[in-house]
Amino acid sequence: MNIKKRREREIEEMRELILKAASNIISDEGLDKLSIRKIAKKIKYSPSILYHYFNDKEEILNNVMKRGYKKIISAVSSAELKDTSPEERLVQMTKNYIIATLKMPDEFMVAQLSKSEEALRHTSFLFKGAVREKPALSLLYQCLKDIYKNEEIEEDRIELTAQSIAVSTLGLIIKIIVEKDIGEEQKQRIIDFFSEEIILRIVNDSRTK
Repeated sequence: MNIKKRREREIEEMRELILKAASNIISDEGLDKLSIRKIAKKIKYSPSILYHYFNDKEEILNNVMKRGYKKIISAVSSAELKDTSPEERLVQMTKNYIIATLKMPDEFMVAQLSKSEEALRHTSFLFKGAVREKPALSLLYQCLKDIYKNEEIEEDRIELTAQSIAVSTLGLIIKIIVEKDIGEEQKQRIIDFFSEEIILRIVNDSRTK
């Protein structure tokens, strides 16, 4: 390995160390408690060293948030959904989304419940036109458009339906995370019923004006 490649690997390893420490601090103490000084203390380096790898705390936070979001995008856009009907795809997307978020409960809760401007830039999705800016919501919106393709439903109404599904799903996820002792069997029953029954009812209700 030449010097350049070794240096690139060292930089990537250090960035990874910093991001992992930041993620742990967010999970343990909350997003608002994240600071360069705390990250440096956790990895046993001086704060000034971190600025060789990231511009500031916001860049670190953006990277942490983007990682979590990429996991969700990967779950809802799974290749196995390609050959299914739009309704079946919506059901499976919902299940995949819930399962993906439940694998990172602390990180998810801290991000979603934070009121900080930094977090809200990543987690907000109820504003008008959100489907054009939020990839996960956009995938949901496109699935709904496929469901309604032979019907006269305004695009604004489809966006509202996507937002309603997203916020309902968010509420269920938070309750599952908070109620830790519901049992795996009951948890799966709730996820299945919500995805297969409640979500499709929201879709059908949007057909009526």
